[in-house]
Amino acid sequence: MKKKIGVYICHCGGNISDYVDVEKVRQAIESEDCVYLSRTTMFACSDSNQKDMVDDITANGLDGVIVASCSPKLHLLTFRNVSERANLNKYTYVHANIREQASWAHSDNKLGATEKAIHLVKAAIAKARYAEALNPIRIEAEKTIAVIGAGIAGMKAALTLSDKNNPVVLIEKEANVGGHVAQWGSLFGTTEKGSELSERIYAEILKRDNITILTHTELVNAKGSIGDFTLTLKNNVQADAPTTECHVGSVVVATGFESYTPQDNEFGYKMADNVITLPAFKKLVDASPEGKLLYNGKTVENVAYIYCVGSRQVDGENKYCSRNCCTTTIHTAVMARKKFTDLNNFHFTRGVRTYGKQEMIYAESLKSGDIYLQSFGNKPPQVTIENGKTIVKIKDILTQNKEIEIEADLVVLVTGMVPRADNTVGSLFKLPKGRDQFYNEIHMKLRPVETVIDGITIAGTCQSPKNITESVNSALSAATKSYSYISKGSLETPPIVAIVDADRCSWCDACTEACPFDAINSTVTDSGKQIAVINNTVCKGCGMCAPVCAPDAINLTAYSSAEIMSMIDALV
Repeated sequence: MKKKIGVYICHCGGNISDYVDVEKVRQAIESEDCVYLSRTTMFACSDSNQKDMVDDITANGLDGVIVASCSPKLHLLTFRNVSERANLNKYTYVHANIREQASWAHSDNKLGATEKAIHLVKAAIAKARYAEALNPIRIEAEKTIAVIGAGIAGMKAALTLSDKNNPVVLIEKEANVGGHVAQWGSLFGTTEKGSELSERIYAEILKRDNITILTHTELVNAKGSIGDFTLTLKNNVQADAPTTECHVGSVVVATGFESYTPQDNEFGYKMADNVITLPAFKKLVDASPEGKLLYNGKTVENVAYIYCVGSRQVDGENKYCSRNCCTTTIHTAVMARKKFTDLNNFHFTRGVRTYGKQEMIYAESLKSGDIYLQSFGNKPPQVTIENGKTIVKIKDILTQNKEIEIEADLVVLVTGMVPRADNTVGSLFKLPKGRDQFYNEIHMKLRPVETVIDGITIAGTCQSPKNITESVNSALSAATKSYSYISKGSLETPPIVAIVDADRCSWCDACTEACPFDAINSTVTDSGKQIAVINNTVCKGCGMCAPVCAPDAINLTAYSSAEIMSMIDALV
């Protein structure tokens, strides 16, 4: 057990100290057994305080450190590094979250928040007494990296990895690369067409000897862990095609998105033959000759664009904004008006979201005479058929809820991005999803392209709706992070894993069923006894296996039963 523990309690610039009496917390714990030093600090994460901590540890011979501050998601690694700089094993550091769990959770009750913070710090002290020095797990890493999905994001990720002289396998299930962008015409902010952009990037890929392109290829199985994944691939053209295996060290998932398909009768979809989606309208504009716009042999003069179809739903599942829809629609409308001079554009919006430089296309649209009408989400526009005419009605909040109706020759439903229905890749890698059902990163600011599955990064629109620039930026980030995993040829993984007591284990199989990462298998000992065995490179230390083990044969390093029970006692 630890003998000399240092405890630092952070004001967090008022985020904690406005609702928690930090000095009272310090006084409450300074006499706890093994607490040798206790201090308060305005910003524990500041460079000056980190230096002071290092000095305290070395000068006082501390063998354990606790910081009571914000979420460990933000600064656990920060203070582990402080411990290392003071020649302490970083896994002896213990973090107490008194911001999210005390001050923010109980901002209306300072006395209660303070008492809770005291208990949380005492629980951390109880854990720190048992904390042991641990060594990271070292494994050899395969240098090849797989990129799944050869859209713009996937191709840019492959090029970035190629630039680092790293072998890349680019896997695409379709016959051609480029994804949705390869089928697009004019793009906002450039004179280049989507097809031309895709062809230019693809031409650059063909020049690289260290990029292997596999089209018509699907991932059918995946096993292994960071540094040593085995991917089973199959050509999807031939039903009886043999499978092949690909060994890689890390994986960039860039599987893209699908466009929302409206329900029958949603804003007149399939009820009227002149109600189409935005992707269909873009293709129509690109394919039509200049002069007059024709649809089903009829001249189109009035186009009604209904925004947020499949996004920002009040009653449906898709609560998120698809981000790129407003810009894409307005850009297409401006291009259409230039190409077909008799066109009138009517935009039925819920508020326009053309952020950043995209405001320029919105300004151009307004100057050219496009009409913008706006409604609330719970009172969307109505599409009706009256005497063979398609009428779009709206209660326009910009004109004090005046009811306005337009006779539309063509209704364009501005459909957003939705996750791919085929979730094979996500299921094989056990990638978590967010509330929007796109693949979820660990932290949107601090770890924006990493997933909880070590060695797997996400890029582009499989993560969330993005425009091309945003997709490329995330692809560069994901590629760089994936490369960092394997660049040294070996890597370290955290030693916080499950451990099995062979004497107690009777192999009931409950742990394998509970493990979400397939990290547990069985083995037979020299004495012929079947027991559980942990794959340390796959185990995430989540603890799902420990409570289902009837003979209590499974423990977690750094979270042993003794540590957890001592924390519970301190909280009680």
